[in-house]
Amino acid sequence: MQNPENTEAQRCGLIAIVGRPNVGKSTLLNSLVGQKVSITSKKAQTTRHRITGIYTQDESQFVFVDTPGFQTRHTVRGTAALNRNLNKTVQSVLGDVDVVLFLVEANRFGNDDAKVLSLIPPGKPVFLIANKLDTLNRRSDLLPWLQTMQAKHPFTEFVPLSATKLDDVQRLLGIIKPYLPEQPWFYDEDSLTDRTDRFLASELIREKLFRLTGDELPYTSTVVIDKFEEEGNLRRIAATIIVERDSHKGIVIGESGERLKRIGTEARTELERLMEAKVFLEIWVKVRSGWADDEQRLKSYGYE
Repeated sequence: MQNPENTEAQRCGLIAIVGRPNVGKSTLLNSLVGQKVSITSKKAQTTRHRITGIYTQDESQFVFVDTPGFQTRHTVRGTAALNRNLNKTVQSVLGDVDVVLFLVEANRFGNDDAKVLSLIPPGKPVFLIANKLDTLNRRSDLLPWLQTMQAKHPFTEFVPLSATKLDDVQRLLGIIKPYLPEQPWFYDEDSLTDRTDRFLASELIREKLFRLTGDELPYTSTVVIDKFEEEGNLRRIAATIIVERDSHKGIVIGESGERLKRIGTEARTELERLMEAKVFLEIWVKVRSGWADDEQRLKSYGYE
């Protein structure tokens, strides 16, 4: 796994990306790695797993960990077990990393942001990442906001940026680099993620599901891969979309099956691009009431 050359000069470290739901964590991770490894959508709480993205530059290897947005509300009916699972994932990540990127929207700090900030263990370098900088009318407004933020936590660095801008992302990498421990790399130089193609397939289908159903479908829906077979340059994938109610099943399928067909087409197209292979994809929809509040089902569906 390690590059045997120049190990004394190598740096490698774990960097957590944390923040409230829907603040742009997955977008930032994909920009840092240079390829999609974490799915994105406008629906809050899209990321449900610990996703590792790897970027190697010169002698330094950055191992980024995208986390679910911390859930501050457990009262949504039927999702308590799922939300507990997501929060446990966030807390376990924070205990392991070398640097924490605390992501907020520039010039904004609410109760949900404060809850996440309170979970960060003391003694770790914490960078305040002010995202969506391009939405501000006047950047001069950031100074008084930053002063109030410094009063809330002794941030090690302050980095205003737009997660989709390459120059901003490269600047962030340069700021992180000195904080990486001097040690051999954890992964091969060309590695981008520690997740399998099977996992990426389920996530991409879920992304298309959320994007194409919008607010019609509650976030208590998931995707299970039933079959993933490799035959040379062909991938045969069978997947099941799990929903809570029969009415949700109708939403996913759409009129004359058109929405499900579009979900499959868009997922297959992107999978073929990412895997550089031909993909044969079949998707079914099944109703499993109460799955998001059932610990045993959560484990069987791949939630750690």
